[in-house]
Amino acid sequence: MENQAMTGDAVITEVRAAHQFDPARLEAWLTGRLESFTPPLRVRQFEGGHSNPTFLLEDAGERRWVMRKKPPGVLLPSAHQVGREFTVLKALRDTDVPVPTVRLHCEDVEVVGAEFFIMDWVKGRIFLDPLLPDLTPAERGELYDDYIRVLTRLHAVNLKTVGLEDYGRPGNYYQRQIGRWIKQFQLAQTEDIEDMRRLMDWLPANIPADDQITLAHGDYSIRNCMIHPTEPRVVAVLDWELSTIGHPYADVAYTTMFQMGETSQADIVALGIPGQQAMLDRYIAISGRPAPQSWAFYKVFVLFRLAAINQGVYKRGLDGNAASEHFHLVLPSVRRLAARAWLIAEGGD
Repeated sequence: MENQAMTGDAVITEVRAAHQFDPARLEAWLTGRLESFTPPLRVRQFEGGHSNPTFLLEDAGERRWVMRKKPPGVLLPSAHQVGREFTVLKALRDTDVPVPTVRLHCEDVEVVGAEFFIMDWVKGRIFLDPLLPDLTPAERGELYDDYIRVLTRLHAVNLKTVGLEDYGRPGNYYQRQIGRWIKQFQLAQTEDIEDMRRLMDWLPANIPADDQITLAHGDYSIRNCMIHPTEPRVVAVLDWELSTIGHPYADVAYTTMFQMGETSQADIVALGIPGQQAMLDRYIAISGRPAPQSWAFYKVFVLFRLAAINQGVYKRGLDGNAASEHFHLVLPSVRRLAARAWLIAEGGD
């Protein structure tokens, strides 16, 4: 592909027109601030990821870093909080949760046009397809086992010890989250979707009494993990924009969301990947947490939230601010996710 390169499964392109900024300003700002940085600076952009634009930075010595910034344009309230990403990554640096090392955070919009932060580039592979077609069945099983183990470590983080006790409001997580995503969906809505209307009534009325409190990633999926270059294990958890003090089963349900699509459980298990129930059971066994009171609720919530997020991606694309040129592809997914969520809410699967 012309002007494109591959890093794992991630495509790197020249900076797209909607996200152009003056690299000379960034180069000047990094000089003397970013350890080991030697001008000149080369900037390219990662394709994919519809939220915060992400860029690969390279210097004269071919050293690499990654920059995450807010997208341009008018943004929905509480969205694209790159400052929160920086905060949580910095806090987790000395824990057993694998994360990139963050280096710098800048709120001065004069540098690249928006708030941003710089972190180390981590060598590894990105698998965009959760069915992992390039791996053997044994490797798939090992990777998913490690992936679940890393999630249990994330949920075991002592918030006070790492300085994240004020990272969100403890308790009533689902009440607040449901209200937030209803509002976000309505602000970005471009058409009436009956299943979304039903879900906006059903979710607040079906919140389980269980109110466990942990650090929650909010977007924990295989595609948001950097995998070791040759081994089936996670070397860095990425994309912490939606992280907060939350409920652990929001993350656990999200990890199985790809299994709520068209691929049957039998086909998934045949690939060497644990099925939905097996993933939940493995998480419970490693973490020691009680089984969820209403597994259906947690699945409905993550599908509804993703539908709301994708509606925002589509609206941002219409406004010319999407982080990917393929934003239009997400609109059918809003309807599909809402339909799937309502099926589960009615007792289906």
